[in-house]
Amino acid sequence: MGAVLGIVKSDVQLLPTKSGSPYVRVAGVRDATVRGRRVETLLRFLLNGWERLSAYCCVTLALACAGSAAGGVGGLASTPPMGWNSWDGYGTTINEADFKANAEWLAKHLRAYGWEYVVVDADWFVTNPVAEGNSKTFQYVMDEYGRYVPPVGRFPSAAGGAGFKPLAEYVHSLGLKFGIHILRGIPREAVARQLPIEGSSYGAGFRAGDAADVGDVCPWNYDNYGIDAKKGAGQAYYDSIARLYASWGVDLVKVDCIASHPYKGDEIRMLREALDKTGRAMVLSLSPGPASLEKAEEMEKYAQMWRISDDVWDVWHSEVAYPQGVGDQFANAAKWAEWSRAGTLSPGHWPDADMLPLGYLGPAPGWGKPRATRLTHDEQRTLFTLWSMFRSPLMIGGDLNSADEWTAGLLTNPEVIEADQHSMESRPVISSEKTVVWRSKAASGGGYYVAVFNISAAAEKVRYGWKDLGLSSKKYKVRDLWERKEMGSAEAIAVTLVSHGCVLYRVTEEDPGMR
Repeated sequence: MGAVLGIVKSDVQLLPTKSGSPYVRVAGVRDATVRGRRVETLLRFLLNGWERLSAYCCVTLALACAGSAAGGVGGLASTPPMGWNSWDGYGTTINEADFKANAEWLAKHLRAYGWEYVVVDADWFVTNPVAEGNSKTFQYVMDEYGRYVPPVGRFPSAAGGAGFKPLAEYVHSLGLKFGIHILRGIPREAVARQLPIEGSSYGAGFRAGDAADVGDVCPWNYDNYGIDAKKGAGQAYYDSIARLYASWGVDLVKVDCIASHPYKGDEIRMLREALDKTGRAMVLSLSPGPASLEKAEEMEKYAQMWRISDDVWDVWHSEVAYPQGVGDQFANAAKWAEWSRAGTLSPGHWPDADMLPLGYLGPAPGWGKPRATRLTHDEQRTLFTLWSMFRSPLMIGGDLNSADEWTAGLLTNPEVIEADQHSMESRPVISSEKTVVWRSKAASGGGYYVAVFNISAAAEKVRYGWKDLGLSSKKYKVRDLWERKEMGSAEAIAVTLVSHGCVLYRVTEEDPGMR
């Protein structure tokens, strides 16, 4: 175990937070937040009764707490997060009434199936939003410390300095979780006005200009400057916004312009540290993609989800970087599945295939004109199946109150959702120009999930023996999960698939002795 170093009582501090949970600081050990009265009581006993603690005990405790805060097993995202995000339907124009209406629909129709997050996407802090966002004419609302706050004209419950707290409380009353989108960095307007940074023990006296790197700007957004990671003021600013979000009751923070073009590893680390210090469990989601496989271990260390591509919209294939199409995700998912299967990815951390552009993309979508999704029913099933086999987070993009019977049925198939939430060893086992086959192992009840996709422009007859798919038995009982019916026993998969169509089966051994 190596050398054991002595840590005296004076090296350990219990610092109160607004949430009531103690913030533990151990000299020479990375800071960690501890939740729960039992741990607090134990530490107070140790502080009052022992003069020295072994480094092993202190480090173990601190790392266990940090691991819990970062969302490992049983932590923030033990299964891929599921919910709704306002971007595909509302762009930057979402207001309180529309947001509540979507949250209510989700709570009534989807919560029983595992859907739980509702997320306000970009530029909720501007008074003059436009659907596609990224406008040079935006008018911002922020507090006296240079932190964005929701405008009362769009979110009336924010009056009196309440911010998003009333809206978050309403979401929680529905049994749901509340999320927001931010852009990395610090508002340019705050820097221009040299607003003070809300205080902390090491940040007193800092102003916005002390935190900013004015040479670092997001290439596609005009809101913020980047943070100078070498300056204490930068961490102080991130700490200040994290405290604000915790006081509101935020459960998920989606951070943009940080996972790709450009990748900002220092700011990812700083944000995770800031969120952890608050004592409130908050999922950290990184955007946009494509995130680099070379940075995967760093993202996994600090975040619960990160994008593997640029925005996916309601097209099958795209020749440009933005937007991406459903068919383009097969190659991206395969790369990340191979990385995950190699044992690098730990539970609680999820490569994200992006939102589900399903249903009605309106009244003000972030890309294009208001419309019903242009994906065919078969393409929609293929999207949902691929995302589920890949075990991606599932975030619906369309306006929920406009959902038709087909869309509602797509989102409420418990057997398909089970594949996303509780499967193992997911990977493609066959990839050709026309067909792709994914296989994963069911986490409970035995058997495997097998998805067969026709990615070509014409109908295809497909036949694969079980050995072709890496399965050892001669016969398997087959259940069609989308059709919700038993297909009997089979020695092979034989099916005709329409263009861009798929099937998703759960297969179980008919007789383990028949090998």
